[in-house]
Amino acid sequence: MELKPVFSADAIQRRVREMAAEIDALYGDEPLVVICVLKGAFFFFSDLVRAMNKEVAIDFVRLASYGSGTESSGHVQLTKDVELSLEGRHVLIVEDIVDTGRSMDFFISCCQARGAASVRLAVLIDKLERREVSVHTDFAGFSLPGGFLVGYGLDCEEKYRTLPAVYELTGC
Repeated sequence: MELKPVFSADAIQRRVREMAAEIDALYGDEPLVVICVLKGAFFFFSDLVRAMNKEVAIDFVRLASYGSGTESSGHVQLTKDVELSLEGRHVLIVEDIVDTGRSMDFFISCCQARGAASVRLAVLIDKLERREVSVHTDFAGFSLPGGFLVGYGLDCEEKYRTLPAVYELTGC
């Protein structure tokens, strides 16, 4: 397996700060619930909420897309649900990567069904070219056409998550 650098730790942190400023500007003084999609978005989520200049309520969700290897089955299951009420609240979902869009389409619909006042999506990496379901990313860190990525929360069989930068991995 080979790791090819894609985004440096400095570039990621710079973009996270920019995204936090964009989010602060959009929401202003509005109360906000920020939901981290576990496990991959954890590092991005942590850096993002700490870079924001507002108090936020935080929660966590875990989604599973059962498939073999690196391919999704297309079936999404909620394996850890949010604990906060979303009724009448502005919600920002924080995800590591949006690829086919199936998981985020599923979870955005869940939040809307629970009466959220608004639902927006912040994503570290947006892979528009692989979309199977139309999902709009309101705040995107970076866009890429392809490649299997690891680092900064992204993994291959639970390895490489703690790398401070993002790499393309060949041979996973």
